[in-house]
Amino acid sequence: MKDLILTSIIKVYQFDELSPTDQNLMKTAMDATVRSYAPYSRFSVGAAALLANGIVITGTNQENAAYPSGLCAERITLFYANSQYPDQPVMTLAIAARTEKDFIDLPIPPCGACRQVILETEKRYKQPIRILLYGKKEIYEVKSICDLLPLSFDASAME
Repeated sequence: MKDLILTSIIKVYQFDELSPTDQNLMKTAMDATVRSYAPYSRFSVGAAALLANGIVITGTNQENAAYPSGLCAERITLFYANSQYPDQPVMTLAIAARTEKDFIDLPIPPCGACRQVILETEKRYKQPIRILLYGKKEIYEVKSICDLLPLSFDASAME
């Protein structure tokens, strides 16, 4: 027997330590949360994707009384970006979440389904997507979804 040791490096920032571009992208994700449709969880998530051509795409979580029928902000954002700008890779994906009262203190990571979609998008464009996760107390920077999904399933597993 042997151990498989997996290591992820996640940088932690304060908002004012981000570059102006990253601050604007994060503000865009934060602003998007007000367009969320979250009447059941009352947990609003906004995402903003910076494409290689400089265009920013946003999305929000959309809930449904039949819970599996809703969709997360990350997937809405990436699916829209991939369908409308199929030749433009996503460079950075910023994600922010809030309750009815305020933004959350610590960042939340994408759910498993969103991680898989981010991975597929990275594979599609053959480059990592930098992820910024917002929290009032700190912001996490993840260099690639592989840091959040180290033992991932992709097309190579089916070859």
